[in-house]
Amino acid sequence: MRTALTILLATLAVAHAQAQSHRLVKKWESEARLKVPESVYVDRERDVLYVSNIDGEPWGDDKQGSIGKLSMDGEIESVDWVTGLSAPKGMALVGNQLFVADLQHVVVIDVDKGAIVKRIAVPGAQGLNDVTAAANGTVYVSDSAEKKVFAIEDEVARVHLENLKGPNGLLYHRGSLLVLDSGGVYRVTETRSLEPIATGIEGALDGIEPVEADEFVVSTWQGTIHYVKGDGTHELLLDTRAEKINAADIGYDPRTRVIYVPTFFKNSVVAYELE
Repeated sequence: MRTALTILLATLAVAHAQAQSHRLVKKWESEARLKVPESVYVDRERDVLYVSNIDGEPWGDDKQGSIGKLSMDGEIESVDWVTGLSAPKGMALVGNQLFVADLQHVVVIDVDKGAIVKRIAVPGAQGLNDVTAAANGTVYVSDSAEKKVFAIEDEVARVHLENLKGPNGLLYHRGSLLVLDSGGVYRVTETRSLEPIATGIEGALDGIEPVEADEFVVSTWQGTIHYVKGDGTHELLLDTRAEKINAADIGYDPRTRVIYVPTFFKNSVVAYELE
């Protein structure tokens, strides 16, 4: 009986090891001098990390927000590199222009000048959250409050998706728009319907980054990171909920396989290598 139990436990351990095919290894953590960091964006051309600092109420129009800059090894180059935002969240880079979701506007920053060059109003928006950009320059921004996704072309915003449940993270990947909505990862079809890639992920889905052609890492605001596979299965890589450490809109560098995690109220960014 004892021998049979030992064999069973060993078999289960092997099966678990095979199922858990990826893990995260902590590389560094920045100083806790950031100001409620919500999103990290990797600028591979300039080898810098942009961080959106809410610095106040998460949805407050208080003009306290800013964009910070970190080196690729976590040194804070500037906490308040660009100021004059309110509650900045997701970001996307098109050429030298950084598009930042900021409540009812998408703020455009010239990263070479380190200055705001325009603010694009999004009519009807209340809670703009994440941003992504297509290869043709179209910028997409989610509105978690109004449950919509807008498309911006030639500085004009129009509704692209509506009647969602609570959209947040966006990713334009291999010719398709992906959206995180109500515990699932969805691909937007040509008819603008949602095709599920993975569902049943617990928590408020926040950031999404591509790892392989059809595999992704996804974060939840509560403090988890998941690896989503092409067959729709997903595995838990990180869980800091017990420590009350959030994992908001993550960034990812495919060259080094490093995930950058903004910890929100803990005021730091943590880097993990994906193995």
